[in-house]
Amino acid sequence: MEDARDPLRNAAGAVCDGLRQIGDFSYAILPKDIAHALGDFKKAFLGQIRNVVNLEIDWIDERVAGGDKLRDEWRDKCQNTSSDSVS
Repeated sequence: MEDARDPLRNAAGAVCDGLRQIGDFSYAILPKDIAHALGDFKKAFLGQIRNVVNLEIDWIDERVAGGDKLRDEWRDKCQNTSSDSVS
């Protein structure tokens, strides 16, 4: 079973190495200061995307919690209404 996976691992490793090499080439063709500036820009951009995603996740969590609270309030009102009708 392990022997069957080794060719897949080797192929995946070769693809990853090839992509890594292409990435290195793409920065190597640029002057050093421009390559570093571009890398810093990309990291800052992705950091902002991460912040937006985290804000969205927090917003969703708050909405779900608010929905739970409303659902509980509605259930309590329904139970109070039905017990008032029965009494």
